[in-house]
Amino acid sequence: MHKLIALWSHPRSMSTAFERIMRERGDLTCAHEPFMYDYYVHRKMREMPGFDVRPDHPVSYAAIRDSLVAQAAEGPVFFKDMAYYVVPQIYDDPEFMARVTHCFLIRHPLATVLSYYKLDNAVTSEEIGIEAQWQLYETLNAAGHNPVVVDAETVRANTRGTMALLWERIGLGWRNEAFDWQEVPEDWHQVGAWHEDASTSSGIRGADAEEMLRKELEFETLEAEVPHLRTYLDHHLPYYQKLSAQALVP
Repeated sequence: MHKLIALWSHPRSMSTAFERIMRERGDLTCAHEPFMYDYYVHRKMREMPGFDVRPDHPVSYAAIRDSLVAQAAEGPVFFKDMAYYVVPQIYDDPEFMARVTHCFLIRHPLATVLSYYKLDNAVTSEEIGIEAQWQLYETLNAAGHNPVVVDAETVRANTRGTMALLWERIGLGWRNEAFDWQEVPEDWHQVGAWHEDASTSSGIRGADAEEMLRKELEFETLEAEVPHLRTYLDHHLPYYQKLSAQALVP
């Protein structure tokens, strides 16, 4: 039985760049947000702009889960998804929860809200996604599944050190080639507009010292026009802080 590794993220958390690292390892079959099809296509929770639906992709939670498990029977698998795609239905699937090695990627919700709104001004609070991450983390932790949390800013500040520590925790060896990005993955084209930076970059870029200050000023300006974004930020910030307290520090 091969590894089946999940990265439970939230939108605009640098998760696609993280996925790019995992793909470039070369020893994992990788899937890009497979459970998105259950949330947006099967259950039709909302229409996602810029989503070019593939007609051959499984759409129900059960069908997507079974596809991932079947792939992991042939070799190790990594998939990146949003926690809100699978919460709460995954709670009724303890066998799958036990089968998966669970990782979480978080980013400060101010950066997340700001970035998401630029791409989709109809974004909902649920789609900010950090509350669902915390709920899933708590459930997995209580069940003894030992989920691992990584903060996007830690990855940016020390990419190789953070990834080395994560890989050690989840039983993967070092792969230097993971940091030398090659061709853009084919399945990214279904949501290409959302991943331009990760598609055109050759690696993860570090942050400068004033980046967060600029984001705070930009958010304050935007908030004056769209006040409900402050509600989104205030709602998700406590869940981010709880997850951040559990994050790996290399």
